[in-house]
Amino acid sequence: MQKQRELRFLKRAIELSRQGMKGGKGGPFGCVVVLNDEIIGEGCNQVTSSNDPTAHAEVVAIRNACAKLGTYQLTGCEIYTSCEPCPMCLGAIYWARPSRVIYANTKKEAAAIEFDDDFIYQELSTDMPDRKIPFIHMPHPEAQQVFEDWKNWEGKTKY
Repeated sequence: MQKQRELRFLKRAIELSRQGMKGGKGGPFGCVVVLNDEIIGEGCNQVTSSNDPTAHAEVVAIRNACAKLGTYQLTGCEIYTSCEPCPMCLGAIYWARPSRVIYANTKKEAAAIEFDDDFIYQELSTDMPDRKIPFIHMPHPEAQQVFEDWKNWEGKTKY
């Protein structure tokens, strides 16, 4: 019974991937966020149609779910996605804190259709000076002061 439930939500994510692809929204990726057997957020890849490199299916679905719930965390939710998440989506998922992620295609299968994010994984473990895009650390006292203000701010919401 549990497997049928999971397949139902995974099939919806796959359906969204096909709809988005055929509708010219972006790559073949779809995602749903589920809470208590209800889909509360959906998304398909919209990178090319929105000119937004962050509009991956998982990010779109997380944004929709969080807006619906009125929260920035997806505690108790599950994410069903048509493909193993890329590094950006993986980061968004960890920030959202769902209980689990179920995915269909693997990142190797995505690489086989020219969605290869292996170079990003490699860049993450590369020293800053050796990265393909230079990251230059430029400490600034005003930036440090903002961090200090945050540390001491009694009205902050920790996340």
